[in-house]
Amino acid sequence: MNRKSTTDKGGVTLSTGHPQLLAEIRAEIAATGPISFARFMDLALYHPQYGYYVRPVDAPTQERIGWSGDFYTSSDVHPILGQALAKQAQQLDACLGHPDPFTVVEMGAGKGLLARDFLTACRNAPANLGERLRYVLIERSASMRAIQQHSVAPWVGQAGRVAWLDRLEDLPPNSVTGLFFSNELVDAFPVHRLAVIDGHVQEVYVDCCDDRFSEVYRPLSDELSAYLREAAISLPNGYRTEINLHAVRWMNQVAHAMARGAVLTIDYGHTTEDLYGPDRKNGTFLCYYHQTTSEDAYDRVGEQDMTAHVDFTALAQTGQLAGLDVTGFTNQMSFLIGLGAEQLLESLQPESAEFYAAIHLLRPDGMGRTFKVLVQHKGMAKPELDGLKFQPFFGSILTARSAA
Repeated sequence: MNRKSTTDKGGVTLSTGHPQLLAEIRAEIAATGPISFARFMDLALYHPQYGYYVRPVDAPTQERIGWSGDFYTSSDVHPILGQALAKQAQQLDACLGHPDPFTVVEMGAGKGLLARDFLTACRNAPANLGERLRYVLIERSASMRAIQQHSVAPWVGQAGRVAWLDRLEDLPPNSVTGLFFSNELVDAFPVHRLAVIDGHVQEVYVDCCDDRFSEVYRPLSDELSAYLREAAISLPNGYRTEINLHAVRWMNQVAHAMARGAVLTIDYGHTTEDLYGPDRKNGTFLCYYHQTTSEDAYDRVGEQDMTAHVDFTALAQTGQLAGLDVTGFTNQMSFLIGLGAEQLLESLQPESAEFYAAIHLLRPDGMGRTFKVLVQHKGMAKPELDGLKFQPFFGSILTARSAA
């Protein structure tokens, strides 16, 4: 595989990446014409054979997610997040009247570390939750599923305690009573990229010529135009940004599957007002490779992660229309403190590696405030949850998005 950009004699950077994936993308463009950036990103990350998240790593010693990978998540740092989520689930279980089963659905579980930490923390949970618990992981990558199965091996085969589904659509309507959560999932959904040229908002498409990917511009689809109009998003000339239509569809699917309980979404992102403000005139799209960032989507295609910040207002408003009321909105630091993180820190040896790892998730200048936590509920009265004791945002912050 190519690991470095190559340059032709004219000094133009050639597109690099996984050879078979590059061939597949070029073939699709040759057959259909330029493709939307969202389609390009979908192929780069989720192509069923060669996508970044789907293809097995090249060697047993390699990893994509983790301290030695391209990026790391909170569960790679310390078990505290899984422990906090388990504590929050116990409180939710009581609010729901201790249903049997209490179903937990995690989508985008990565290596399964969060699932492992959650299940471990529920072993001796009150009201026999550990016996009533059913944990469902939604994962379409066979290679990632194998890693997850290894992480939660002690619970596999225990009367259906842990199960896997390929797609969110495989959950029957109104089938989940319990908790649906995700951690750093929505930021990896394929996004449409927009550019304002000569005062006109246009969508970025990807073309290919002489093995080089290039960007071309097309008028907005009706769906994208409606999104901007309904969200009251006005973009000035020269502005570039992203729209995550996939996130809106996903939230509708989650609401459709949920009967009673809560949806908890952890990710980095902003409200609509902040995400499309003047400070982000170049958007938020980034690529991650060996824990370095780049804005070049056409280098290392299929070999690097791609992300864009989440519009939490869109998630909240979409959920509201689909029956998910907003329970609260906070950041990771406040969520963890509300669930007893300070007591955990007091039990750790100061100056120890474990102490500093836990602190890393709470740092206000890092993951503590960068990551936001949106909680929604359905089929129940608004629950009082410890994870929402401290909410640094005004209650109306997620209501900026309004119909035209």
